[in-house]
Amino acid sequence: MSMPAIAHSPTPAAAEPLARLRGVVRTRGRVRVLDGVDLAVPPGQVTALLGVNGAGKSTTLDVLLGLQPADRGEARLFGRPPTDPDARWRIGVMLQQAQLPERLQVGELLALVRSWYPAPRSLPDCVALAGLEGLLSRRYGRLSGGQQRRVQFALALCGRPQLLFLDEPTTGLDYDARRQVWQAVRALVAGGAGVLLTTHDMAEAEALADRVVVLAAGCVCVTGSVDAVRARVAQRHVACDSALPEGEIATWPGVVSVARTAGRLAIVTDDADAVVRRLLQADPQAGGLEVRRADLAEALTAGPGQPLAGAGA
Repeated sequence: MSMPAIAHSPTPAAAEPLARLRGVVRTRGRVRVLDGVDLAVPPGQVTALLGVNGAGKSTTLDVLLGLQPADRGEARLFGRPPTDPDARWRIGVMLQQAQLPERLQVGELLALVRSWYPAPRSLPDCVALAGLEGLLSRRYGRLSGGQQRRVQFALALCGRPQLLFLDEPTTGLDYDARRQVWQAVRALVAGGAGVLLTTHDMAEAEALADRVVVLAAGCVCVTGSVDAVRARVAQRHVACDSALPEGEIATWPGVVSVARTAGRLAIVTDDADAVVRRLLQADPQAGGLEVRRADLAEALTAGPGQPLAGAGA
């Protein structure tokens, strides 16, 4: 299904982030849940906020949304405090948990939320972006969990937000619905919107994010583009069709590990050029040769990192 055309949203100058945290500290009892967090969300990009449970992602969202105050530091939406009404009407929010009136029909929910805005997104566009065709007359409480998530996504889009907060947006969605949400997010970003995405799905982060910000114990430990974060890991994956014994390959310099998966050799190496040369020398008939770098999940589990050059938050 094609996405509706997304009009470019009026946004601040490209150099100005839509949302920003500077040196934000948030404590809970004696625990620093956030410890000097810096974060910027620019227009026209997806910024993925990543980290394990308890890293501080939810608190970061709460501070940006004005649901919790910062004990120290500064939080801004469009240059204003997060509680400022002029800033709040320019955002859309889809949180992990949403309690909506179960007896209302989907169309009634959309009409209600659209009525809050002076120039809402059209109903057909909301329906198309979230894939709600055929659901408008269904009561919200009778929908499956995945269908309810799609309704929540549509509600977040009703006000034509310039900044969209998406917290685990595709949890519970099937493959097709997940891809449709991704397609909608890309269309919104192409129209100039900024997105702050939190997700545990590294494939989702890799597919959507222009930048990633990784939290650990309330601190930003890695920032940068997806490619820059992946480049932190020197290791490469080499795969091919070859009858060479794994034991022999394991002795080669630069080989970290070797296995045979579905009949193909799978080699992890920190010197891919040397290993590929030796592989082709040892077996000139080796076929289906592939070399790939670490994916985002592997890069983020390779060990603690430092903010990457040129990727300040």
